[in-house]
Amino acid sequence: MKLSVIIPIYRVEQTLDRCIESVVGQDIDDCEILLIDDGSPDRCPAMCDQWAARDRRISVVHKQNGGLSDARNAGLERAKGDWVTFVDSDDFVEKGTYRQLLALLEQEPDIDLLEFPVVRWYGSEKQERLDFKNHTYDKAETYWIEGNAYDHCYAWNKIYRRQLFSEVRFPKGKLFEDVRALAELLKHAQKVATTDRGCYYYCWNPSGITATADGTTLRQLLDAHLEVLAGLKKKCGEAFSNYYLRVANIQSDVCELTGEPPRLTREKTSIVSALKHPKLLFIKLFGLKYFCLCNRRIHTMKSRS
Repeated sequence: MKLSVIIPIYRVEQTLDRCIESVVGQDIDDCEILLIDDGSPDRCPAMCDQWAARDRRISVVHKQNGGLSDARNAGLERAKGDWVTFVDSDDFVEKGTYRQLLALLEQEPDIDLLEFPVVRWYGSEKQERLDFKNHTYDKAETYWIEGNAYDHCYAWNKIYRRQLFSEVRFPKGKLFEDVRALAELLKHAQKVATTDRGCYYYCWNPSGITATADGTTLRQLLDAHLEVLAGLKKKCGEAFSNYYLRVANIQSDVCELTGEPPRLTREKTSIVSALKHPKLLFIKLFGLKYFCLCNRRIHTMKSRS
């Protein structure tokens, strides 16, 4: 079997049919569609069963509620495809996407992970399309830093060789689980690729984690990136400086919202990068503590004006 599509489901009556229709209509027969009912208390379990009765490719797993990571992991335990992908049940996939991606993977059989375009925050004022060039990375760390994977480490706009999950699962009970999982998967990947084919639609959810993140939530995002930073072998160059600045901004937000001191350590960033980014130059000269303090005071002044 070529592809396993795992769809975690919880309280999504309004969007579930759209999501499943977009996957069923992908024009591929050699696949399985795993609907993971994560103990949803609404009509979703019955809707899943109705879909399974209509399409032989669909299987349903009814389980106790355990959260998004637990639902994805339940799907991985059942998956039989050579390749695995995920779809969140309030999102959808452009027609023909998987057929194009599987054709590419047949042409390049040594690829372990393939990332494809996404329309982010679909249906909101923030909506934007994230496109990729056709490119391959022989080193996973290069993909993370130079390919800016840290900025789009979503689970769903990627197809994975199922073997990558032999020793990897999504961390149960953790927010921003995609960051941790992708970082672990990349340790087992030999070749990663990006493509301009296909598209995933990540729909805006005003009550989702991204829209409602507070200090406690962002602390988990920071923890995930601190773990990745600690494991990086190459900590130099402009690409690394860009990643470091991204984590520094998250650290600043956590300090502001929680009052905690910074835990991000100061890394050696290049003078060239520091001159291009005033924030990096400030950190280089004065350190993280004063960087976070100044950001907090600037935000306080803006809120009063």
